[in-house]
Amino acid sequence: MKSKTEYLTIETRRTREYHDITDDVAAVVDNAKINEGMVLVSAMHITSGVWINDHEEGLIDDIDVWLESLAPHRDDYRHHQTGETNADAHLKSLLVGHQVIVPITAGRLDLGPWQRVYYAEFDGQRKKRIIIKAMGE
Repeated sequence: MKSKTEYLTIETRRTREYHDITDDVAAVVDNAKINEGMVLVSAMHITSGVWINDHEEGLIDDIDVWLESLAPHRDDYRHHQTGETNADAHLKSLLVGHQVIVPITAGRLDLGPWQRVYYAEFDGQRKKRIIIKAMGE
């Protein structure tokens, strides 16, 4: 078995941002020269996440509104007593999860016809890293 690890850095400009990173993940798979296996994509920050879903702006807006309704930004979180003001970002990260595993078949990402890999940032305005680790034969 062989593996290839690369790190993707995204500099966010807003508190909440969503980035389609599918092409970046596919590039790591191509560089790894793995024919059959899997690729792990994992956010390296506790206020961000990774998911697979449809590439459609209306859906991204719906997800953003849904996440804000479940974990709204507000001042009364206990976490804020530590001096931080990002408790909602931690909760949103729990809702979407911090990593996904995508199959590699015949040297390519084996996603469904509308599926894309997304990085979600909930406490942005700085550089954030994502680890992409392809493994297989």
